[in-house]
Amino acid sequence: MTKIKVFVTRRIPQPGLAILQQDCDVQFWDSDEAIPQEELLKKVQGVGALLCMLTDKIDDEVLEKAGENLRIVSTMSVGYEHIDLEACKRRGIAVTNTPNVSTDSVSELTVSLLLLVARRLYEGIRAVHGGEWGKWKPMWLCGVELTNKTVGILGLGRIGYGVAKRLKPFGIDRIIYHDVCRVSYADDIGASYVDFPTLLSDSDIICICCNLTPQTKHKFNTKAFEKMKNSAVLVNSGRGGVIQHDDLYEALRTNTIAAAGLDVTEPEPLPKDHPLLTLNNCIVLPHMGSNTWESRNSMSEIAATNIISVLNGTNAVGEVIPSRNIYGL
Repeated sequence: MTKIKVFVTRRIPQPGLAILQQDCDVQFWDSDEAIPQEELLKKVQGVGALLCMLTDKIDDEVLEKAGENLRIVSTMSVGYEHIDLEACKRRGIAVTNTPNVSTDSVSELTVSLLLLVARRLYEGIRAVHGGEWGKWKPMWLCGVELTNKTVGILGLGRIGYGVAKRLKPFGIDRIIYHDVCRVSYADDIGASYVDFPTLLSDSDIICICCNLTPQTKHKFNTKAFEKMKNSAVLVNSGRGGVIQHDDLYEALRTNTIAAAGLDVTEPEPLPKDHPLLTLNNCIVLPHMGSNTWESRNSMSEIAATNIISVLNGTNAVGEVIPSRNIYGL
């Protein structure tokens, strides 16, 4: 029996490849860099399944080039905004993602970034390497402690909950959150629901852990920053577009808020000449939330398993659009 052709748009961890290679004819773009769109259009021709990344544009043109054999687009990511869902639905192509795999890694990263910013650790590292470390000074590179602070979380989903749970042992005085609605599990960590203005005004630390929606787009802007404490620290590990970056630059430059740490930006990557990168009170990471071997191995394994499941007519872990056309391996 002829093996079904699968194209993988990037090098991925071995657990995923091993699953696919048992039953499929697997080809992949042999690079850590994103496949150029013109190459993707060539490589997808005649494939039965496509395993893609968040950086790949899976639009109507790609689906047309793939042809009628294509039955599933499996993205190795939680987000799927890079995929034209309507075009897939019209063609009866299943779309799957890899939900719930990076909760721990992103939660840990968020807390790490918060500590990095609050305690001014990156400035300290640069001072050592730059030869600025002299005799002890009582007011040099003083940051803030988390003890007795109020932490506000925008989006108390899996990651927001994970962040709150990890911060409690630091002696946090109060955890408040804002979301589309109250959630019952907030009681497990003693978190209180508040409206957005209260989140802004009462929080010493705000962690953005929400998705990007029309309601959250640029939710943090000049008006929002003006309602925050001058001593507030803002950390974003959700989506870059939740913050208006020009407004954030002005808020940090004028000390409207104290500091910010960003693992996500708008755009990505952030241009190296962006004004935010000139500020000592802003730390920007290159979207490292899921950068652990545990998380990436799991993502590749789930993305591959989703392909096999759909082709076999069984339920996938993350079904964005259920399959209607089944091969049967």
